[in-house]
Amino acid sequence: MDMKRFTKTALAAGALIALPQLGLAQEAEAAAPGFDEIGPYIMTTLLFCMAGFLVFFMAAGFAMLEGGLVRSKNVTMQMTKNIALYSIAAIMYWLVGFNTMYPGDFNGFFAIGGQTVLDPVGVAAADAALDYASVGSDFFFQLVFVAATASIVSGALAERIKLWPFLIFVVVLTGIMYPISGSWQWGGGWLSEAGFSDFAGSTVVHSVGGWAALAGAIVLGPRLGKYGKDGKVHPIPGSNLALATLGTFILWLGWFGFNGGSQLAMGTVGDVSDVSRIFANTNMAAAAGAVTALILTQALYKKPDLTMVLNGALAGLVSITAEPLAPTLFGALWIGAVGGVIVVLTVPLLDKFKIDDVVGAVPVHLFAGIWGTIAVVFYNSDASLTTQLMGIIAYGVFTFVASLIVWFILKAVMGIRVGEEEEISGLDMAELGMEAYPEFSKG
Repeated sequence: MDMKRFTKTALAAGALIALPQLGLAQEAEAAAPGFDEIGPYIMTTLLFCMAGFLVFFMAAGFAMLEGGLVRSKNVTMQMTKNIALYSIAAIMYWLVGFNTMYPGDFNGFFAIGGQTVLDPVGVAAADAALDYASVGSDFFFQLVFVAATASIVSGALAERIKLWPFLIFVVVLTGIMYPISGSWQWGGGWLSEAGFSDFAGSTVVHSVGGWAALAGAIVLGPRLGKYGKDGKVHPIPGSNLALATLGTFILWLGWFGFNGGSQLAMGTVGDVSDVSRIFANTNMAAAAGAVTALILTQALYKKPDLTMVLNGALAGLVSITAEPLAPTLFGALWIGAVGGVIVVLTVPLLDKFKIDDVVGAVPVHLFAGIWGTIAVVFYNSDASLTTQLMGIIAYGVFTFVASLIVWFILKAVMGIRVGEEEEISGLDMAELGMEAYPEFSKG
């Protein structure tokens, strides 16, 4: 009896002790947010991370494309520029760029921000931006876009520009120029308020890179031997078209993150469905651009031109970037096809003006970017042609003029072009003292 009484007493005491703890646990469980509350934050953060990885891989695509389209004596230089420009962009966007592009409340035109600060380790739901995504994922996703902008400039100016002046230009472009103009649209600035529409950056990213490249090509001048005194254009074949093709496929892959991630949300059935719709439209536009360039070069030159087909695919991608969500698959097809036509027709146009663009960056990113921004009006009922043209002009004037100023300053202060002897021998040995293909003769 005594043992039973003791057991009952102990159980009762244990229950009395446990009751408050059980109540606290129930209160904590009731206070903890459910998936309906935290799910959108988690899924959108995941979207930014995955899309950011894909866009980061575009850095490899640009490097391979450029490495294949320059001569073998300049390949190491292009590899050096591409890894350096990405790294500089990462540092500058942390230091000043991200908070310049997304400054919060500002006058709509200009606001220099400070360093980016990440969420604290193990941030609690109560302290997180549950209506959006983590700071780290947002910062990383936006960072890889600015690096792509700088890569556009690299290819156009290949084979005759000095390394360090180019990298100084990258500092200015990624830390100041791109973030300021980007704030006008994506940071809630004056163009956003005016109704300008650019979903993933046909103008904000690609045209900006194209304008900066065009300014640099004009100041730098053409490569030796590109244009004869009689006005004849002398083609300068690239060293490795297999590498250029690989680069194009990598860029094509990365573009799914570029456009898909720009949905900026993955917390609902509608958001996820829209991301998949963007993927399908992005792919269709690229395919249409490639096929159009294939057919058009056959018709014009009696033989298909692989470099035009590669750039046709990229032009299709740039063309659909301003509005990859709203069009039907047929809409994406014809928008991308027009991009392919633009490339085939405007590459020779640049040669008429003796503007030497080694990889076709200006036709692909600038001209097709302008087209894609205009094409928004066909499927987005909220966009107007007047506003779209206003945005195109605003980005063009700001970026082109600012780039010209920076290029002319660099030219006056330290020179931006290698000497004639260095250009003939190749930038790999002249600037870096190493070759990409040391076992082969220079090409």
